[in-house]
Amino acid sequence: MDIRIGLLGCGTVGAGVIDLMRKRSNKISDMTGMRPSITRVLVRDLTKERGIDLDGAMLTTNPDDILSDPDIRIVIETIGGIEPARSYILTALKAGKHVITANKDLIALHGSEIIETADAAGVDILYEAAVGGAIPLIRPLKESLTANDITDLLGIINGTTNYILTQMTETGADFSEALKEAQDLGYAEADPTSDVDGLDAARKLTILATIGFHAKVNLSEVEVSGIRSVTAADVKYASEIGCVIKLLASGTDRNGILSLRVSPTLVPKQHPLAGVSGSYNALFVRGDASGDLMFFGRGAGSLPTASSVVGDVIEALRNMRLNVSGRVSQMVMPHKTVDPDGGSALRHYLRMSVVDQPGVFAKIAGLCGDEGLSMETVLQKRASKGTAEVVIVTHEVKPEVIRRVVEAFRQMPSIKSIDCVMPVQPMTE
Repeated sequence: MDIRIGLLGCGTVGAGVIDLMRKRSNKISDMTGMRPSITRVLVRDLTKERGIDLDGAMLTTNPDDILSDPDIRIVIETIGGIEPARSYILTALKAGKHVITANKDLIALHGSEIIETADAAGVDILYEAAVGGAIPLIRPLKESLTANDITDLLGIINGTTNYILTQMTETGADFSEALKEAQDLGYAEADPTSDVDGLDAARKLTILATIGFHAKVNLSEVEVSGIRSVTAADVKYASEIGCVIKLLASGTDRNGILSLRVSPTLVPKQHPLAGVSGSYNALFVRGDASGDLMFFGRGAGSLPTASSVVGDVIEALRNMRLNVSGRVSQMVMPHKTVDPDGGSALRHYLRMSVVDQPGVFAKIAGLCGDEGLSMETVLQKRASKGTAEVVIVTHEVKPEVIRRVVEAFRQMPSIKSIDCVMPVQPMTE
């Protein structure tokens, strides 16, 4: 049986989907008893070169040629962004079409609405490619690990920032230099805000936490900070204390109290995540029955992302053959409280510029003592023009204490600036 598919968008991911579908056509037919065929492709420019051979008759600039075509059974969305992707997906679902998307922004912000619409229409909405590229993350959390209470999610889920931080670590480059190289190589967009400010990772964490912790999680509940404040000096200091810097997404569930954070973090060099370099992604998952699991692989790219999209196509075809859909939708999601204080106690790294004169460090130590903050490591470097650079690594302390101490530091005349504050990730138990 031939199954017609409509593709919304034909950029890097869309072209990869077409390429992989063609390569796997016979295999998909053997596995599912159905032969899928992408018959219509929505584009903005009919004349644009896409690096893939396409029959001009397949292309259209009118979304209704896909959304209103009763012969198209599956719609794949690779446009990205919120609108018009959201409207297109809702229209397709209401028309009884199964939908597959790689759109993390849309699922993070409007996932409940989209899933409820799919359930009401009796069709599938599948989004494995929304997080982790080729790495299977969504389906294991939705299916394989459902017998577990998931307590921890920890990972590197943004390839752009991981590439930048890897370059800073391996070459000594500063942030701006590493960012430019990432842009030149196509790892970073011309406007890298979503990546380097942590929003991309926060959206992905929202999706993973919703599924893994079986709770309605809002993007606004994730504490987010990016890597703009990380300098070559921070990378060097981290190395001196046996760590590397990574942008980590961290989620915990402690008896129904959630903590959700995206932050540049010092990771001990012995930690498995410390060795995840370049544009690779990795995610640790801890379940009460499964123990610790680690997923690792390419987190982005044309064919890696297409791998997950086409995998979802195969899932949809299998469901169609059995005349079922929505087998693993959200179902009932209980409310869970997000810890307003930011979670469990962690060691923290602080780098500050201070007036280079006697008695300054005594004042810093005195304030820390007053706040109950214990210092594990102190590094002091003399800088120019009467300024010294001080680096402090604390013992474990709750995030709200760090925030209070940092604010108090800012009020001290002898402290010129607080330049970087990062948590230090403990080793896995």
